[in-house]
Amino acid sequence: MMKYDLLLSGGFVIDPRNKINRVCDIGIKNGKIAQVAVGIDRNLATKPIDVSGKLVTPGLIDTHAHVFEYVTGRFGLEADMCGVDSGVTTLIDQGGPSCMTLPAFREYVVKPKKSRIFTYLSSYLVGGMEGHYYPSLYKPDCVDIGASVKSALANPDIVKGFKAHAELGGFARWGIEVIRQAAEIGAQAKLPIYIHFGQLWPLPSEGDNGIDADTILAQVVPLLKAGDILAHPFTRHPGGFVNRNGKVHAIVQEAIAKGLKIDVGHGSHFSYRMAQIALEAGILPDTLGADMHGYNTSVPKSSMAGTPDEHSDKDHMFFGQVKFSLVSAMSAMLALGLPIEHVVAMASWNPQRYFGLPDDIGHLGVGALADISVLNDDRGHFELTDNEGTKIISDRMLTPAFCFRDGIRHEVRSPILPQILAA
Repeated sequence: MMKYDLLLSGGFVIDPRNKINRVCDIGIKNGKIAQVAVGIDRNLATKPIDVSGKLVTPGLIDTHAHVFEYVTGRFGLEADMCGVDSGVTTLIDQGGPSCMTLPAFREYVVKPKKSRIFTYLSSYLVGGMEGHYYPSLYKPDCVDIGASVKSALANPDIVKGFKAHAELGGFARWGIEVIRQAAEIGAQAKLPIYIHFGQLWPLPSEGDNGIDADTILAQVVPLLKAGDILAHPFTRHPGGFVNRNGKVHAIVQEAIAKGLKIDVGHGSHFSYRMAQIALEAGILPDTLGADMHGYNTSVPKSSMAGTPDEHSDKDHMFFGQVKFSLVSAMSAMLALGLPIEHVVAMASWNPQRYFGLPDDIGHLGVGALADISVLNDDRGHFELTDNEGTKIISDRMLTPAFCFRDGIRHEVRSPILPQILAA
């Protein structure tokens, strides 16, 4: 009898939780990690796989996915296209389902998909139903604190927190009340809330109603608790971490000291210019989400009759031309000077511990589920561009090769992955 079902041999393994950062082998048995060591005999495995020259990490975790397909209209992507077909084993949907639609999310997304899927439940009753085009669906009257708490507590296996938006378009319409409600939901459920920063909706017809985008962070942070998550530190839109004078708000360091966490939430609003300002000010993000959705990602056209042929995307806050993914966002972090060990932690161990995920994912310890991502790790001269037109040069580029979820191999075949070319 063979000792291992699978053996990954010769890859450079980075496992931040277990402090592994070297070439070694990984033995897999019955869908779990059986051994991580140097020089495991290939004859002990039913199926040895040579991964020499590749980077091997715990199964990547995307902290900011939008995968409530069909129910959220053109906003929600097909989950496996963002997940295992892109080399990512675990997805956290941010605000797609609400307390009203969570049963459908479980039945039609969590259960049938090959990727491992959790959610941060929408604080709004509408969830993500094309709401980015209809801001009136996100007003305080469209929140039910009790129902949201009840839904989360009844589904602890998949609901790990809540999603809300602190941004100029909403504040100009309703002030801070929605964030007060979201904070109360998180407090009652004893779960984190994930807060979007940076303008999302256009201003109402009467203008900003006296709301200054640069005051939003300072208004919101006092309402939050340790473990809550601030998203989009590198946004190019007003109301983010960087003020109109090009300086990081002082409240950000106070938030970090208070125990709040920071998630990149890449999206089409990601800005290398803003990232460099924030990093130089000592703001180091904890986690890294892709934030791909149907408004910022070119996807195969829907075959469902009656859906809109197009929206006026070029007038939308999140229109963007530059393709991206979780792994390309990792490359962006490397290009900005973050160490590879921290970048891998941002997409594996840190999401596991900061987003309330099960302890048997996000690392390669013996007994953990065999969720593993295998990445191509190319060196050369690569030009990276954001949607502001800023270009930076990187000497290192990661792309997904394949992954394993519970020891089952999945090839990379997603049609939405960016094509990376040497400069």
